[in-house]
Amino acid sequence: MTKILFAASEAVPFIKTGGLADVTGSLPGYLDRKRYDVRVILPKYMCMDEQWNGQLRFLCHFYVNLNWRKQYVGIFETKRDGITYYFVDNEFYFAGDRPYNNIYEDVEKFAYFSKAVLEALPFLDFCPEIIHCHDWQTGLIPVFLRTVYGDERYYSGIKTIFSIHNLKFQGRWRLPAVMDITGLPRQIFTSDKLESYGEANYLKGGVVYADAVTTVSRTYANEIMTPEGGEGLDGLMYARRNVLYGIPNGIDYNEYDPKTDSYLKGHFGVNDYAKGKAVNKTELQKMLGLPVEKDTFLLGMVSRMTDQKGFDLIAYIMDELLATEKIQFVVVGTGEERYENMLRYFAERYPNKMRVRVGYSEELAHQIYGSCDAFLMPSLFEPCGLSQLMSLRYGTVPIVRETGGLKDTVEAYNEYDDCGTGFSFANYNAHEMLGTLRYAMKTYYENKKAWDGIVKRGMKQDFSWESSAREYEKLYQKLVETA
Repeated sequence: MTKILFAASEAVPFIKTGGLADVTGSLPGYLDRKRYDVRVILPKYMCMDEQWNGQLRFLCHFYVNLNWRKQYVGIFETKRDGITYYFVDNEFYFAGDRPYNNIYEDVEKFAYFSKAVLEALPFLDFCPEIIHCHDWQTGLIPVFLRTVYGDERYYSGIKTIFSIHNLKFQGRWRLPAVMDITGLPRQIFTSDKLESYGEANYLKGGVVYADAVTTVSRTYANEIMTPEGGEGLDGLMYARRNVLYGIPNGIDYNEYDPKTDSYLKGHFGVNDYAKGKAVNKTELQKMLGLPVEKDTFLLGMVSRMTDQKGFDLIAYIMDELLATEKIQFVVVGTGEERYENMLRYFAERYPNKMRVRVGYSEELAHQIYGSCDAFLMPSLFEPCGLSQLMSLRYGTVPIVRETGGLKDTVEAYNEYDDCGTGFSFANYNAHEMLGTLRYAMKTYYENKKAWDGIVKRGMKQDFSWESSAREYEKLYQKLVETA
């Protein structure tokens, strides 16, 4: 049985700030249990919900040397749905009311975490064939493994995979500070190893030293090899193209199931979606204080409110959209204050057409997926995206920009061939987005048969973790066979 250790800074249900947690919390459960012993190691944050802390069992403690510092490491364990989870305990690093703080604190925190993961293995009596590292917070694991532990027999056969969930976040900080924090050999802080534009770069280290690199969609894997999408590392990504794989994320089809979703009043499948969604639409309109109009085009968003997610485009066309169209628009999320305030302004200006909820509610997110007619994702870039997969599952037609995983997962509607699962636009342009929105609304209002076909085709798509897990298993097997 092949042993795999997932190392990540977050995973559902224990701690979540974004899509990374969905991946690391879901994917292990979909791997073949007869062939793979998959375990997960995470930081033990003090801000985790107390219900999880109460379930953890203390295993052991030891100390690691982080250059001149000697730091305590406690290891706790719990099991959930047959998966073993380990937690690295150190209140100096993992206290606070959120998992991430300032970058200068986090670079030391996750250097410590990376070294603690490797030092913990002998104490766990679990020596994995592969450590699957996720995002810059674990980028130093392949670096430490090859440069500090490479000559030690216990670690010599371990392979590493480094998964990039969002290349924009790289864990960059001043070279002298990172040299002091890590104690890594000075010669690796060079332009072809850990240095990038005069700074140390954890993500670059992971890409350079890992045996394989993955990212979360095929299109995004191609985009990060270009100057436009490479975030300054396009040359490195191109150099590593032979070990770079684009494997799309999936979603948990047990959790996101319109037939059983406990957050919905109306349950439905592909053949009776219209009735179920109508019930949910009425409930959502009542709950949010919108006029109950079953025929009005209800558009939803669940998103971080940032430029990356296209909110600069939205700001540009909001007045025109709400003033001229028969539409209701519901947005849920948090982000930049300017966009939160922009949305509040339009909600006040158009009280019968617009609602915004600043904050995150799992219940409200599910209700938007299960109630809205369409879902908007006009992202500047989107490594994979999960919301469009959820909206397809719930018969809520996605309207997206053709980038990254959005391009891979949403087929644009073609009225002449009567095919497609959503609507899309190519250029990052506000009025191109508005034109696509109007085309979607025209189809909704004037061609119900076509809209019905779009919904049903989308609901029949399979973006569960099952297919993605098989792709990861092929990669694991390839690495093991080349050991």
